[in-house]
Amino acid sequence: MSFSKETKRELCSSEICDDKAKNSLAYGMALFSKFFSPKAIGFTTGCKAVAVLYSETISSLTSAIVDISCTLTKRREEKDIYTLSVPDSGDCGRMFDYFGHADNVPSLRINRANIESEEYIPYFLRGVFLVCGNVTDPEKDYHMEFVVPHMNLANDLSRLMSEIDIMKGEPNVVRRKGSYVVYIKEGDLIADMLAYIGAPMASLDLIQQQIYKSVRNKVNRQINSETANSNKTAAASAKQLKAIGIIKESRGLGYLSDELRELAELREEYPEYNLRELGEALSTPISRSGVNHRLMKIMEIAQELSETEN
Repeated sequence: MSFSKETKRELCSSEICDDKAKNSLAYGMALFSKFFSPKAIGFTTGCKAVAVLYSETISSLTSAIVDISCTLTKRREEKDIYTLSVPDSGDCGRMFDYFGHADNVPSLRINRANIESEEYIPYFLRGVFLVCGNVTDPEKDYHMEFVVPHMNLANDLSRLMSEIDIMKGEPNVVRRKGSYVVYIKEGDLIADMLAYIGAPMASLDLIQQQIYKSVRNKVNRQINSETANSNKTAAASAKQLKAIGIIKESRGLGYLSDELRELAELREEYPEYNLRELGEALSTPISRSGVNHRLMKIMEIAQELSETEN
């Protein structure tokens, strides 16, 4: 089951006893349906729990008869698609009027009279998400969106969401295939929004994924850094060993001072050591910079011997 469908099932499982909260939920579901007019009301969903909640809530508040039909489709995987509609035009008109909308208004807008106060906004947004919302699996990406059929309605939704304390600015709105998409991309905001509309478990799952990704990325960066350092050490060690080999073949390591000879012998014995480890392994430990200085001196001697012999 997809993360989005699981989230919707969690939202539908929460019982609402407050009549005003139930009215806000029903209004969000009705207004943001694909069709909401005095002549046609309805939408489709792949979540049975949403279909049942919509039917029960709308019918109990408006007495409208909601028809549910189910079809099976094969899109990547078999799943049921539920089509909900209010077949009686008289019921459509009464339902339209119940939520305070007039037939002669050319564009649908949010009628805030159906949201009694700020405490009922979460229920309204829950209804909106159930009928036109989607949230991407946080294992893949952070993306929450609402696909809205009308531009003014999308702008109203974006504006309403921007008024919530948890939001930082206004959500983005873009046009996509004849619809308008209100979306959020920030993982923290999506987690807060899920908790706000009543899906704390989905919010927790998203937060856990954020933590996992953060730890994984940190480990990967550390591994990459260590790999790069190891490659750098190996390359430098190869050059130093070549220089030591030139000195041995030309004059022998006895040609070097005692401190340089000790370091040369140590480098031959431990080619994998970095500068710090070489410094600590000397009879008289020295710093990384000190080791580097001595190795550079060894390489200079090897260079001089090469040039003399050639």
